[in-house]
Amino acid sequence: MVTVSYRQPARPQGAPAAPVARRRGWSDQRVERVLGALAVTVLVFIVGMVIFVFANGWPSFRENGLAWFGDPPGDLTVDQQIFDIFNSPAREEFYEYALNTWPLLWGTFLSTAGAVVFGVVFAVLAAVFIVEFAPPAVNKVLEPVVRLLAAVPSVIYGLIGILVLVPLVDRVLVTDEIKDSVAGVLTIDGSSLLVAVVILTVMISPIMIAIIVDALRGIPRTWTEGAAALGANRWRVMWTVSLRASRPAIIAAVVLASARAIGEAIMLSMVAGSSGFAPNPLDGFLFFLEPIRPYAATIVDNREGLTVAPFGDTIYAFAAVLLVSALFLSLAGWAAKQPLKRYGVQV
Repeated sequence: MVTVSYRQPARPQGAPAAPVARRRGWSDQRVERVLGALAVTVLVFIVGMVIFVFANGWPSFRENGLAWFGDPPGDLTVDQQIFDIFNSPAREEFYEYALNTWPLLWGTFLSTAGAVVFGVVFAVLAAVFIVEFAPPAVNKVLEPVVRLLAAVPSVIYGLIGILVLVPLVDRVLVTDEIKDSVAGVLTIDGSSLLVAVVILTVMISPIMIAIIVDALRGIPRTWTEGAAALGANRWRVMWTVSLRASRPAIIAAVVLASARAIGEAIMLSMVAGSSGFAPNPLDGFLFFLEPIRPYAATIVDNREGLTVAPFGDTIYAFAAVLLVSALFLSLAGWAAKQPLKRYGVQV
């Protein structure tokens, strides 16, 4: 066996050393500094936005106190109060700030809670079908459609609601007897809590479905195969293993969907009736046909009054409540995931 060796020729004495190749690209320290600067910039922007909103909305809270969240006194309505604020005198000492926003708070809660409750049930079942039961040919169509629906602008849903669902509800569910029973108090025309919840459920469900599907597919196959080896059927495996292990993702999906529902403005302004009225559950079926107007829709409906000093302060107060609501949603999601740590679930 012949071994051939190669020896690099020696460098002549006094000859310059071979140039060292320069390192290309950014160093880790430089990347860390740039990313840190970007993160700090975003944080400063968010903090500045929060301070700006609260500073502008504070006069409305200061003048009303906790009564700001209460019910308007007597026969006064929140719409009349908003109108009086808009027509406030020009002199600062005579500014009108009196406002009781319970109907708007109640409408925000009803639309958000109703959509999230129905949406999470539908999203979980749809995600289980996509991951475990849907044929491959159906999956190839279904998943892209779900992700496309999650990106559809809210105004499109609003157009479908106002052109299709509102006339349908007015024609099928709203009878002359119902209209006569609230004549002089309300106008029942199909724009209602029912339509708002239905459209909002359709809007937020694709977001939850996409998140839950990704979580279910991230479950280790050894877990599901082990459960199947013990004799459990596919539904039992999904219910007892996959969904339980995916609870942190389900909670995250609910928080994200709730945040979008609370902040939705354009669509609700179009289909919810745009009236500062607090539907009463004791009204029976009429409860679902009564109009609402959440905080976000109120901001959109009254955006032209931002230049009026007390009215602009009131609009910023609505925005401040929405920011606090988003904060509490995040805290609630964090708190809900903490008990899962004792079971070894990564959150």
